[in-house]
Amino acid sequence: MGSLLKQRAPNIYGNMNSFVPIIETQSSKEIKKFQEQKMSELLNYVNAHSLFYKTHFKKHGIDINTINTLEELETIPVTTKDDLHHYNTDFICVSPDHIIDYVTTSGTLGDPLTFVLTDKDLERLAYNEFISLACAGGTKHDIYQLMTTIDRRFMAGIAYFLGLKKMGAGVVRVGNGMPEFQWDTVKRLKPTIAIAVPSFLIKLIEFAEQHNMDYKNCSIKKVVCIGEPIRNDDFTYNTLGKRITDKWPLELYSTYASTEMGAAFTECEAGKGGHHHPELLIAEFLDDNNLPVKEGEAGELTVTTLNVEGMPLIRFKTGDICKAHYEPCSCGRSTLRISPILGRKQQMIKFKGTSLYPPALYDVLNTIPYIKNYIVEVFTNDIGTDEIVIHIGAVNPPENFDKDLKDHFRAKLRVAPTIILSTPESIAKKQLPEMSRKPITFIDNR
Repeated sequence: MGSLLKQRAPNIYGNMNSFVPIIETQSSKEIKKFQEQKMSELLNYVNAHSLFYKTHFKKHGIDINTINTLEELETIPVTTKDDLHHYNTDFICVSPDHIIDYVTTSGTLGDPLTFVLTDKDLERLAYNEFISLACAGGTKHDIYQLMTTIDRRFMAGIAYFLGLKKMGAGVVRVGNGMPEFQWDTVKRLKPTIAIAVPSFLIKLIEFAEQHNMDYKNCSIKKVVCIGEPIRNDDFTYNTLGKRITDKWPLELYSTYASTEMGAAFTECEAGKGGHHHPELLIAEFLDDNNLPVKEGEAGELTVTTLNVEGMPLIRFKTGDICKAHYEPCSCGRSTLRISPILGRKQQMIKFKGTSLYPPALYDVLNTIPYIKNYIVEVFTNDIGTDEIVIHIGAVNPPENFDKDLKDHFRAKLRVAPTIILSTPESIAKKQLPEMSRKPITFIDNR
């Protein structure tokens, strides 16, 4: 894969130590031709090695020899999370002695799924994070503070580590939580970039302010933000992004990834969406009928994984809703970019005649200074419709906090959920139960 890289010209970012794959600067026609060749190789591979896809093709009368273009790929029925749940091991294409790493999904929408990676898959994973973090302006001269777990069968942590090793950058594996230890690490080792869940940055700021720390002038100048959106649909900072940058003058970079993809969409310094890596994924944006949405419309991101050996996927529906942007980026890449994730399809709430996703609720909650943490719970009420209860951890809330909060919700969303007041400590325990790899902010009991 190294041959696919070229050094960036100095007039792009003025930094000769960052790299961009050649394919990402080529025309859409050249990218399409490249992907169609890789697609043909993939179809032949899964037909020979994947019990699931061999059965899938036979069941639906698919002749892979007639599928030569990306448009013809659309004739293959999509793969869903239900397929992975019911036939998990049937997707595995290699014998056990070729498997190096076993990982599981976070189980946000159900029981965790097992994924297996071969040595080649781990190299692909490292390559993805190398070019993704380089896209966000990282170089071998940086030291990264990794504020996410690298254990507990979590793919992301090992992906970041392998990618940074490939880049040649320094890595400090601190893990999640522990604000005091995070700041001690910053003081001792002077990292320049952090990888963190953005809401955790608020806790770092609060800890620093409580202890009179000069955090604004510390060594960390950039943060790659994972797991939560920091931008609105128009790429301006959302409430969470504003709360962070108003306090701490950081450069924030958003990244979107999943275990199933084994790849990421990461922002460059232009901050106009996550860049697609065409060597690693074929991306589609589908409506409820599994048809391509019109340009500019939101659709469910659907991916076909390229260069995967252990568990490749064809037309896998991620469940995440976003928009595609096709105009060339100022960074010099010509690949498509994805918008911030608008929500997860299975998490859409229909509340009092209004359809919304949890991030819309989070955006309101993040504007309220006395709210320190929260959990949004959704359930089906006695008449069969969605009901929303928000458990908030608050410090010194006003006497009329219930009316105050509901007024904020009505102003932004036209509807107001039920509010239950609690302490930040009790909410924190529910957000991070034992063995949790990331904070829980949404519970769906429908």
